[in-house]
Amino acid sequence: MAEKIKLIQGDVNRPQVQATLTDENTDAIIDLTGATAVMKFRRVGATTLQDTITGLIALGTDGVIVFPMSATAMSGSAGDYEGEIQITFSNGNIQTVYDLLKFKMREDF
Repeated sequence: MAEKIKLIQGDVNRPQVQATLTDENTDAIIDLTGATAVMKFRRVGATTLQDTITGLIALGTDGVIVFPMSATAMSGSAGDYEGEIQITFSNGNIQTVYDLLKFKMREDF
């Protein structure tokens, strides 16, 4: 993902990030049935996480995860952030998405 997702500091409950997971070799949708997902969210250059956001998987066969941005994530200062998606499948296997999500947060008026 090359574009940055734009966020406004302090906005909670409505900003949601939606991701559709596909296999980069086959372009096939990854079946998330029975899986759980989190997005680790931090400021670019930081080693400490701002938050770990639990994803919502409505229908696993469509490969779609929705991450509702939390009050903790949205309380950070203006600047650049990144998110890493990690999936835990029903058999306990863990897969981390290689590409990071990129975010730009600005202050609210």
